[in-house]
Order: sequence, then structure tokens, then C-alpha cells
Amino acid sequence: MSTLSHAPLGVIGIGNMGLALAQRARDGGWPVQVHDTDPARHALAQADGLATTASPAACAAGCALLAVVVVDAAQTEAVLFGPQGAAAALPAGATVMLCPTIAPDDVERLAQRLQAAGLGCIDAPMSGGPARARDGSMSLMVACAEPLWAQHQPLLTHLASALVRIGPRLGDGARTKLVNNLLGAINLAGAAEALALAERLGLDAARTLDVINRSSGQSWVGGDRMARALAGDFAPRAHTTLLAKDSGLALAMAARAGLPPLPLGTLAAAQFAQAVAAGWGGEDDARLLSLLRQQLAAPAQQQGPRATD
Repeated sequence: MSTLSHAPLGVIGIGNMGLALAQRARDGGWPVQVHDTDPARHALAQADGLATTASPAACAAGCALLAVVVVDAAQTEAVLFGPQGAAAALPAGATVMLCPTIAPDDVERLAQRLQAAGLGCIDAPMSGGPARARDGSMSLMVACAEPLWAQHQPLLTHLASALVRIGPRLGDGARTKLVNNLLGAINLAGAAEALALAERLGLDAARTLDVINRSSGQSWVGGDRMARALAGDFAPRAHTTLLAKDSGLALAMAARAGLPPLPLGTLAAAQFAQAVAAGWGGEDDARLLSLLRQQLAAPAQQQGPRATD
């Protein structure tokens, strides 16, 4: 039996998703140790009984699997290969699971560095939000070599009931996640536009959303975010900056593949960029309704008296 068979899971980055993932693994019986640069996140983890560590290297020590759940490629590289980096502290034969939404090229580059250090790599971006990460119903899009899939499948299955094996090519998890998130951005932008239109037409927005959720206009992200927006609840579960980043990465991925500009994706990405520019980047992406309300109100305010027939 491998000496790593009962080793702990390390989780670096215990924001909304990372903390929920760590709690889910801990509740399933896996020993877990975590690290974050934010002392407030450490305090939350400690209050829930999780073991916190002083650095990425300390978090990696003795781990069979290290989940990196930070925001972007720069943060991923820093926690793995920067000062007190995790990669040098992992045991030989350990595996790093890359969970952020980053460019496929970055996944491939980081994986090559890990493999050169004798470490495995799982490309496994997440989707579904912190509540679904906490109860194990989130999605994981997994690309990795077959031996790593077999070795870590029990934990992956516990973490994500919507577990999809994309294939063996590293970077394909990232490609799949960016395609998904671009559609999520398009769906959310469309839902915000439709609800803002309903309000301008004098319709009851909550009743209209109920109709949409029962009809052909329904999307999970639209129903989830617009319900929060109508309640005035913009506490960040998914920061507006994230879909702004992800939609931009998806467009860049398409451009690198030699494709022409994606028409709907380009429009949606522009909406998220405008929401960030308006100062809503740190709030929930339900804020897109606020942006569309402003956009649809502007023409009406500029119009003169309505002509009669």
C-alpha cells in the first residue's frame, strides 16, 4: 500500500469555494489541512475545527493531494513555486489538483513544472458555487492521466456528485470550464436584460422571473442570480470580477485557436467589464441587473414627450 494512502488533503485558498471543499472532505473522513493569506479565512477555518498552516509549504507537507483553490494563474504559480511554495514541500509522488478557472496554456505550463518535480497534476476546475461545494453537489471537470483518476476517484466522487471525466489531456478541464463559464456569462447577461426590460414595461419582476423559471427562458444561473438581485442581496457568493475574468479568458482561448470573435460572448464579456468598472467587482454577479437597469433607463430619460397617434 502507498505511504500516501492515508495522507492528508491540503487545500490552499479557503475563500468561499475552498473552505466549502475542505469542510466537505473533512466531513467525509479525510484528514484536511488548509492555508490562506487572509487571517480572517484562517479564523473561520479554525472555528470550524480545520487545521490551518502558516505557509503553502507547510500546507503541502505530508499531503497525498493538494487542492489549489485560488483565483488565477498568477496566484497559482505563487503558491506552488514562489517563496515557501508548496511544490518543493510535497512528498514524491503526490498530486496537485488545479481548481481555479485559468487558461489552458497556464494549466499545461504549470503541469509541466509539477511533472518535472516528480508530482502528478489533475486539471479540475469547479462549478456550482459554495453551497453546492459544501454539500457535494458541485461539478468537477477532471482531466488527468488514468492512474491519477483511479487513485483519487473516491475523494473526487465525495466532493462532486456531478463528476465528469473529460479525458487524459491536461488543459481540457480548463477548456471545458471556460466554455461553460462563457455560456454562464451569456445566460446571466440575458437574464438581467430580460428582467430589466420587464421592469421598464411595468411588469412585476418577481412574477416575470417565476414565469421564466417555468418556461423556455429558464437558466440555472439566471434564476439563481436574479432572485438574489430582486431581493437586493448582493453579498458575494460569486464576485462579479470572476465572470469578467472568465469570459475574457474564454474569448482569448477562442482567439488563440484562430477563431473569429464570438458575437454573444463578446457582448456578455463587455457587460461584466462594465459592471466591474462601475465599482461592483467585489459584489455578487447578480449586480448585472443593476447595470442593465441603468442601461435601459438611460434612453427613456433622454426621450422627449411621447407623440400621440
